[in-house]
Amino acid sequence: MPLPPDTRLGRYRILSALGAGGMGEVYLAEDTQLRRRVALKVLPPHVADDRDRKLRFEQEARAASALNHPNIVTIHEIGSEGESIYIAMESIEGETLRNRMRSARLDLKTALAIATQVAAALDAAHRGGIVHRDLKPENIMIRNDGGVKVLDFGLAKLVQPLGGAGPDPATHTQLRTTPGVIMGTAAYMSPEQARGIDVDARSDIFSFGVVLYEMLSGQLPFAGGTATDMIASILKNEPRPIAEVADVPPDLARIVGRCMRKDRDERYQHVADLLIDLRDVKGDLDLASQRPRYTTPPAGATTAPPRFSKRFVAIAASVLLLLSAIVGVFYFRQHRTRYATADAAPIDSIAVLPFDNAGRDQAAEYLSDGITESLINRLSQLSNLKVMSSNAVFRYKGKTTDAQAVGKELNVRAVARGSVNRIGDRLVITVSLDDTADNHRIWGDQYVRRFADILDVQSEIAQEVTANLRVKLTGADQQQLAKHYTDDTEAYQLYLKGQYEWKKHTRQDIEKAIGYFNEALAKDPNYALAYTGLAACYGVLGAFDSRPLDTLPKAKEYAAKALTLDDGLAESHLGMAALHVLYDWNLRDGERELDRAMALNPNKGETHQFKAIIYELTGRFDEGLREAQRAQELDPLSVSFSMEVGTKYYFARRYDEAIAQFEKTNALEPRFVHTHLF
Repeated sequence: MPLPPDTRLGRYRILSALGAGGMGEVYLAEDTQLRRRVALKVLPPHVADDRDRKLRFEQEARAASALNHPNIVTIHEIGSEGESIYIAMESIEGETLRNRMRSARLDLKTALAIATQVAAALDAAHRGGIVHRDLKPENIMIRNDGGVKVLDFGLAKLVQPLGGAGPDPATHTQLRTTPGVIMGTAAYMSPEQARGIDVDARSDIFSFGVVLYEMLSGQLPFAGGTATDMIASILKNEPRPIAEVADVPPDLARIVGRCMRKDRDERYQHVADLLIDLRDVKGDLDLASQRPRYTTPPAGATTAPPRFSKRFVAIAASVLLLLSAIVGVFYFRQHRTRYATADAAPIDSIAVLPFDNAGRDQAAEYLSDGITESLINRLSQLSNLKVMSSNAVFRYKGKTTDAQAVGKELNVRAVARGSVNRIGDRLVITVSLDDTADNHRIWGDQYVRRFADILDVQSEIAQEVTANLRVKLTGADQQQLAKHYTDDTEAYQLYLKGQYEWKKHTRQDIEKAIGYFNEALAKDPNYALAYTGLAACYGVLGAFDSRPLDTLPKAKEYAAKALTLDDGLAESHLGMAALHVLYDWNLRDGERELDRAMALNPNKGETHQFKAIIYELTGRFDEGLREAQRAQELDPLSVSFSMEVGTKYYFARRYDEAIAQFEKTNALEPRFVHTHLF
């Protein structure tokens, strides 16, 4: 019998039943400790004693919890209550791919968007040594915002020990299936799976091909009235070519066919290669939708001499820009590279250089700067990756830079750079990642998207960069990389314009920034980052001719509003800390807010600098010195951070070291007055 509402399993309270499958019943539940909704998968008591089923249930939790990826369901914990064993996982608001296909036929663009996300999930799983073995539309969830989550690793097989620690025979003995036993869902099985023989990652690629075939055509490639008939069809019959049952591009038809080769040596050998081909097709479709269509004049029509109006010239220029983008796509496909082995050492430091404004449109400068800042901010929140601050990298803006030289100056292992070009309602973004040790290209790609998809493409780029840095991510890290601070593209565009004006730091520009932030809030009243922008603007207006007593209360009000809407904003906690210390003279609350900001974004130099000042004010000079040095590590060329290190030596009465540090600061910028003062 299903568990009734209000049943307690550990700290979870059952709200309602969501469904049931071969591996257990699923409920919507409330985590009473963290006050969040979760999906609770429960192994019923009457089957909990089945050793094999219980083992596979626990295996699902271990397999899925080892995978940290935005397209894989996040596992919170595995627990037990009495005779019941359960897995607590994130609750996803949306529907299964099966339900989506029942309600409407998927168009090509939607099918490709889903397919690329599923492939990205499989790529992450396979890199972790895990094969799903039961990929089907019922195990693919589509969130309300279009994001995709792959569920149910209940039949997952560990093909190599997690963590790369070497063979573990005991683990392998536990997770291997008895030879000859067929596991999975008949319609989506690979031939080797249907035979009951050992499978590897290429089995998932076959199942993926079946799912993709069904999405594109609305029918299964292997028919049969029973599971036995379907298995026989998979083993003996060739599916009808997808091009005969659906209108798909030739390249996509080739991808589907290659995925479903009966001989696994003839399929894609790695999902990463499949994913590249899928993204190529998606990019080609985006470009093709922008190409102008021409009509043939009627027979006998006279042709007048061409008159090149301003409109014609503008259209022609756009076409030329699109042609250059097509050439760029081809170039990047020919030259992009990936590390051949997944077990290479991760890269632990990076500088994201300012993206180039490829269109040379000064009015669009905010866009290239904003995308650079977005990538820096997303990467900065990863605790095991050192990311150079905006102040450190924007001094390279407009300069031709060598990766090795930047690596030496900023002490980083990798440099990311790129360009942004807006062509009508399209964005063309190129990104590359170089190793500073020898200047070799780690990875590069080009993204052609609708401007309306700017929020999604920035998340995609951040995920690609971390994947190619081979940074180990937690589930929280993955969610942060994929996070949208607003779903309103216009509000986001206005926010970027506000940030662009704010950084000019004149009164006139700050007032323009306030206007943009208020416009963004008119579009999305719950846009926390826009409130953070207003708090920053009002926080510095007192430095001009405004009275601080008129502006700082407003700054505090807006910072508090931002934190009410989103407590996970490091910028808001840093702003609130500054107001507590400089306006309220409240060091205790200021330090508390700084600690929260630092936990959310350990790579923000200003946070470490301000923490160093608090340590200085409270006489903890050694701790203050460590924080000042950490800020300098994040921006070795910052005059302000270099000066901060010197002042910490000074107040600790370590004068010889202070003099040596101030001389280094003076070498960075001889006109910085405070160096001479100290």
